[in-house]
Amino acid sequence: MYPDKCFAVAPAGLSGRTAKIGGLETREHGTIDPCRLVRQANQIFRLAVTFATDARSVIAAAVFAVIIAAPSAGADDKPSESGLVIDKEKRSVTIPCKIAPRKLPNLSEVYPIEVVATYPAPDGKKAHETVVTFTARPSEIHAALVGMGLTPGKPARGEDESASGPELKVSLEVAGPGGKPKLVPIEKTLIDKRTGKPLPALKWRFTGSALKEAAPGKSERVYAADASGTLIAIFPVTDETVVQTNLTMEEESLLALETNKKLLPAEGSPVKLIIEAK
Repeated sequence: MYPDKCFAVAPAGLSGRTAKIGGLETREHGTIDPCRLVRQANQIFRLAVTFATDARSVIAAAVFAVIIAAPSAGADDKPSESGLVIDKEKRSVTIPCKIAPRKLPNLSEVYPIEVVATYPAPDGKKAHETVVTFTARPSEIHAALVGMGLTPGKPARGEDESASGPELKVSLEVAGPGGKPKLVPIEKTLIDKRTGKPLPALKWRFTGSALKEAAPGKSERVYAADASGTLIAIFPVTDETVVQTNLTMEEESLLALETNKKLLPAEGSPVKLIIEAK
């Protein structure tokens, strides 16, 4: 049974009224339903702490749980307006998206595809090299995957690194013949410009995003993918993402990826990105 007033474990530096419970600094979340927040954070914390190897790891798990569970400052405790559909029975998350433009008006050239999904420009750091754009927070999708019993691994960045984490299946739902929905493996939406062949089947990993300082010199940490806007990265060009493939930077230099225009609808068309646990 939860008390009338609940508090969530919070890292130092977060605003709001604080209290001490069991030696931990806590923050009351104003208009947010605190009991619901605690339950969300506890679920993420229990999964994270299972893999903690020392006291420092346990503390990091607690801080990370709050960063993921807590909504943005000033947010009301309402269902997400991002349109996410979470099917716990099928263990899937469906994300409304749009086919991204391949050339942005402020850029003089078209860049090869390096990510699958990001915020639209100007908020998305990778909006010039993505298949689709979306508006949900990446941390919402992270929390949904954790809610399905998945524990994130570790994102890779740069040379000699590879992503780790539970394997996922990534698909795109587009309009098929007669307007009926057609589910397509995300690899088939991409082709190598040098060969004209589609991308071979890949392993997609739930890595979770790196954390970063909210501002230089500040102790507050934020979920970095929420700032970059990247949800799925094909190559380890960034660790500010929720999902990565098994490809390395070596493959990045060998592939020149472009969208498969014979398969995808026109730029700006609504589609659905579906992430499933395997």
